[in-house]
Amino acid sequence: MSVRPIIRFPDPLLRSPSTAVTAFDDDLRMLVDDLLDTMRAAPGVGITGPHIGVLKRVVVIELSREDGVRTYINPEILWLSAETVRQTEGSVSMPGVTEEIVRPKSIRFRYRDTAGEIHEAEAHDFLAICIQHEIDQLDGIFWLQRLSKLKRDRLVKKWEKMRD
Repeated sequence: MSVRPIIRFPDPLLRSPSTAVTAFDDDLRMLVDDLLDTMRAAPGVGITGPHIGVLKRVVVIELSREDGVRTYINPEILWLSAETVRQTEGSVSMPGVTEEIVRPKSIRFRYRDTAGEIHEAEAHDFLAICIQHEIDQLDGIFWLQRLSKLKRDRLVKKWEKMRD
């Protein structure tokens, strides 16, 4: 287990779709462990393979230590609620920059665990938001793309100033 370097915006890898995981082996479990260590060090509540330059459909979420670690391999959304919620979002790839985004409040989704077993689950509120955010990342949609051009441009300028 180790902390890996996080890819920073505007790296093109953050806009690249990830490929499905096909091998449920020790390498996958090591990737999951590294993602968890990297996310905690960032700090953040969610991370994907692309955040560390690995274009695999792997998500690790830990809303709190008490809540526990959730690992989703090859996640896909099956249903989105019509009811929406506004939530402040950001990224470990763009630390210090956040903005409110509107997303469906509840989802139903399918994923595999690290052993390759298929599961279906529902998520609501903050967990549903996190899962949608990370699946977007796996699909090559960086969270800024969910904002208006005006808000996106303002945040990119803020990010550029923070990096100078």
